[in-house]
Amino acid sequence: MKKHLLSFLFIPMLACSSLFAQTVSVGLLDNLEDNMRRQQLLGNDTSKASFMVRPIHLSGRNNYTLDPETGLSLGAFAKKLYSSNNDLVSVSVLPVTVIQQFNGHHPYGWNDGSMAQARGYQTQLSAGVFAKIGPLSIQLRPEYVYAENKDFRQTYEAGNGDQFLLRYAGFQNRIDLPERYGSSPYSRMTWGQSSIRLTFDPVSVGLSNENLWWGPGVRNSLLMSNNASGFKHITLNTTRPINTPIGSFESQIVAGRLEQSGIVVNNPVFTKKPDDWRYLSGIVITYQPKWVPQLFLGFDRTFTVYRDAMGSKFGDYFPLFSSIEKQGIETGPNNEDKRQRDQYASFFARWVMPESKAEVYLQYGRNDHPYNLRDGLMEPEHSGAYIAGVRKLVALNKQDEFIQVGVEFTKLEGARTGVNRAQPTWYVHGQVRDGYTNLGQVLGAGIGPGSNLQSMDVSWVKGLKRIGLQIERLVNNNDLYYSAVNDSRRHWVDMSFTGKFDWKYKNFILNSQIGYIRSYNYQYTAVNAGFSAKDYWNWDKQDVNNIHMRVGLAYLW
Repeated sequence: MKKHLLSFLFIPMLACSSLFAQTVSVGLLDNLEDNMRRQQLLGNDTSKASFMVRPIHLSGRNNYTLDPETGLSLGAFAKKLYSSNNDLVSVSVLPVTVIQQFNGHHPYGWNDGSMAQARGYQTQLSAGVFAKIGPLSIQLRPEYVYAENKDFRQTYEAGNGDQFLLRYAGFQNRIDLPERYGSSPYSRMTWGQSSIRLTFDPVSVGLSNENLWWGPGVRNSLLMSNNASGFKHITLNTTRPINTPIGSFESQIVAGRLEQSGIVVNNPVFTKKPDDWRYLSGIVITYQPKWVPQLFLGFDRTFTVYRDAMGSKFGDYFPLFSSIEKQGIETGPNNEDKRQRDQYASFFARWVMPESKAEVYLQYGRNDHPYNLRDGLMEPEHSGAYIAGVRKLVALNKQDEFIQVGVEFTKLEGARTGVNRAQPTWYVHGQVRDGYTNLGQVLGAGIGPGSNLQSMDVSWVKGLKRIGLQIERLVNNNDLYYSAVNDSRRHWVDMSFTGKFDWKYKNFILNSQIGYIRSYNYQYTAVNAGFSAKDYWNWDKQDVNNIHMRVGLAYLW
């Protein structure tokens, strides 16, 4: 009897022994995930993954070829130090990565995880180990960040007048989004891309601090990206697409803790945030219809609330299972929102066309749900945001060499419907006054609240090698601009031109980029801007130049 009982307990562990709970961390290397996604456009990917729920798990992908020239596979990203005969127990060492970043005039850039928005030199160091015993796995990959954090003029110091300052403070008082992290060098150690999991293929449950990315976007994502530092969360997720008679599904449910930056501006018009952490709950689901190959549909939803404002019922911990609700629909005696929580939801789609070596994708979300179907049909743009993009590979005469062209548009700016009805700015909230942030950075689109981005990328690619040019136009927080500036000439617009060079040599993988940014009307500032017809477009323009450099180097053991 004991023998049969032991077999009953041991066989499932053996079945899980060959599975991998190890993940390819979001943002590990800029060109790594891009290379994997590119294989889908070429028809070489057999995982049938949507690439819209990340981090990507290695379950079933250990032999995934990343570089045809050298034969490098995903398995090379974890070198085994020890493995039992049946692979029930194993210990592996993970790559060492060093990312260095430099901003010349003022902070610029996003999607850099635990790195801070800072001027000057900055570095991030990461390394780790991966161990598993049957279904139990531990991925220990902490991150250390150091930044010079040099001084620069902040927006509230730009001298745009008292009205602008009050409007700007009203915005900053409803989101934890500091421009500078204190007045001294910035240094922080985090858990980084660490996790502990129980994996029973195709489902995994555990504790994690990893960055998440939900949605099809390349430069931005509305609800989850690696713009902010990873946050501690409980996760229940699929490790690969689950096949059903109607198609395949992927999903993730998280419950986590968001932290404050702790930065307070020394000016009386700025108010201190509540001394409390925020609880986040979220869900993402993707569906690949059986009848439409290579079409992926998805939905995600998140809620945030201060811990002290939470209830103790199941619906308070998992409001993501509740029906779609209108902000403030449950009110108290003074018409206040009793729920005191913030919510976001989006729908997205990605269509891969291997015959054309191309893909198109779209994400649309709202942060204030319509009252009813009629309202949604009448003003679908109200409180809405979207990301739309297309990518295409053009084959060259040489094998495995392509020209990759990508275009992506992100719009977070509020619609004109805000003239007649309240329209909250994305990631900003009046009751959850730290907004949709973790440690002072937005969890979603890194361009920030009220901003818009147009991005175009043209690159030569071959495996993990890439040489390219990226051109972007970033409009900074137009929601703030239209509420605080009564002058049509003072939009703060960044035009950037970035060269990229990625290469592999022996055990080293290099990602590098250098960009020139021209900031027009930096911090919305204008000097001697007259209003006469003769001088309307002739004034002391406050444009600045900036240099942004980033170098990432990974060593494979």
